[in-house]
Parts: sequence; structure tokens; C-alpha cells
Amino acid sequence: MRSAGPPPKPGGFIPRDRNWQPDALTPPYRTSIKRSPQAAPLSFPSTISEETSPVFGHTLLGKHDNDLIHNYAAAGESAIGPRIIVHGQVLDESGRGVPGALIEVWQANAGGRYRHRNESYLAPLDPNFGGCGRTITDADGRYEFATVQPGPYPWPNGMNDWRPAHIHFSIFGHGFAQRLITQMYFEGDPHIPLCPIVGTLKTPQAVDALTARLDMNSAVPMDSRAYKFDLVIRGRRQTFFENRKEGL
Repeated sequence: MRSAGPPPKPGGFIPRDRNWQPDALTPPYRTSIKRSPQAAPLSFPSTISEETSPVFGHTLLGKHDNDLIHNYAAAGESAIGPRIIVHGQVLDESGRGVPGALIEVWQANAGGRYRHRNESYLAPLDPNFGGCGRTITDADGRYEFATVQPGPYPWPNGMNDWRPAHIHFSIFGHGFAQRLITQMYFEGDPHIPLCPIVGTLKTPQAVDALTARLDMNSAVPMDSRAYKFDLVIRGRRQTFFENRKEGL
């Protein structure tokens, strides 16, 4: 008979695949020249706090945190632009849903302008759109938020470079080692293959992984289209098991 003892340790996280990630130095993306490291990266073992923190609860969320159409709007008003629902699932590298993950999003408005004091694009601001929100994944790792589709905008990388319409994502999983910051593009956007940032990706499959698909089955008739976007964060080296005690 096996004696009762502490549960098995969940183990560390799977190392990042450097061949899948973009290179730090990609001169066509001009700011990568200054941002890229000057020395080779070093690998350190993760600590307990990196493997087990942070922990988020749904009490963290406000009433309209996942509704960017209304969370900054005046009473009776709403953001201007094509309404959309973005939904999907946060998965680990083993294909398991990640519950309790905090997702934070931020984006430009429907005209392609951010609400930021250093914004230089002269598209109009929407007084009823703040451009940010957050949600927490459910027991299966699923999430959903409402917003307006952002517009593309010019940026001073080249003579006439434009960013595709996109939404920024920050994901906190079950440990700091699962932190992911990424962007979501929209299916069919002609700016995607022209963007120098997208050009840092090494394969068409990597571009496809950042592209949300139109999902009319989840649309709200006469109100909002829907886009599906799944996110994959780092997984554990081993699976955590809880065995039943003898005789139960």
C-alpha cells in the first residue's frame, strides 16, 4: 500500500523554440536594430515563483472590462466602428486549455488611432473608445471580448509603411514563464504581407498562427461579426497527476 505524501511537483516549463521565434535583429524592421541584444542570450533555470505565480480570480474584473465598446463610453453612448466579438481558447503546448489566465488587450480605434499623448497619426479620436480591456479564461481556457475592428495606420519605418489592423494581447498563464505578448491580425487584410514586422516571421504557418479567422457562426445577427483566435503559451515538461487514495 502506497503511503500518503506530498503531491508530485508539476515540473518546469518546456524551453522556447528559438527556430520558431523571429530573429531579434531584422533590419527591415528598423527599430529592431537598436532593440536587439548585443550579446548571446543566457538560459537560467526557472524558480518556484516563476513556475507558480501569479494567480488571478474573476473578482479582479469590472463589469465592462471585456466590453471595449462600452467600457470607456459615456452613458447611453458606444464606440464608433464595426462591432466584432473576438473569442478563442488559451492552450498550452500539449493542447490543454489553460484556465484562469489573464488576457489584457489594447488597440487603435476604428480610424487607426491610439488614445496616447504621443500618438502622431492625425486620424480622429473617438471620445467613447478607450482602446483597452481584459478578461480571464474559463475552466476550459476559453475567452471572449467585444470591441470595434481597429483600422490600419501609417508608421515611420519606411517611406510608406502601414501596420495591418491588429489587436495587442498580453497573456499571464499559471506562471511568469508562461507570459506571452503578441498581436492578432484579421483574415484577408492586404497589409499583412506588406508589413515589415510580419516579415520577421520565418514561415507562412507562423503568420497564419497570428491571423484570426472570420467566424460567422459566433456572430450576433444585425450587431457584431465574430473572429476566432486561439493562443498557445508554454507548457509543462510533465503532467500533474492526482491519484485516488487506496479504497476510494
